[in-house]
Amino acid sequence: MDEIPQRNVILAVDDAPENLDIVRNLLASRYTIKAAVNGPMALKIAEKQPPDLILLDIQMPGMDGYEVCRRLKADPATSAIPVIFLTGESGVESEVAEAGGSDYVTKPVDPGVLLSTVEKNLADRNQ
Repeated sequence: MDEIPQRNVILAVDDAPENLDIVRNLLASRYTIKAAVNGPMALKIAEKQPPDLILLDIQMPGMDGYEVCRRLKADPATSAIPVIFLTGESGVESEVAEAGGSDYVTKPVDPGVLLSTVEKNLADRNQ
């Protein structure tokens, strides 16, 4: 009996449920998707069961995506997880890099761009 390949787990973090639905619809056929609606919830999920990759909204109430990323990168248990920011803004390269993000995708999300960015970051992590 062949072993079923393990699906990569992606944690999607966004305070807008419709954005989580978009990510789920685009990626659930290839990946296991977990969702969080705020920064503290994302940190708890990542500490309990570290995902293979995190898609992280920047603008969230309370704790923004940059702060979530900084905390993830400061924790040895989660520091190696690639973080791809999802943002409505352009020109955020320096902020993404400073916070420890590996990449970003602009909203509205282009399905092809999101998929290729996720695949590239997972491949880089698994090398």
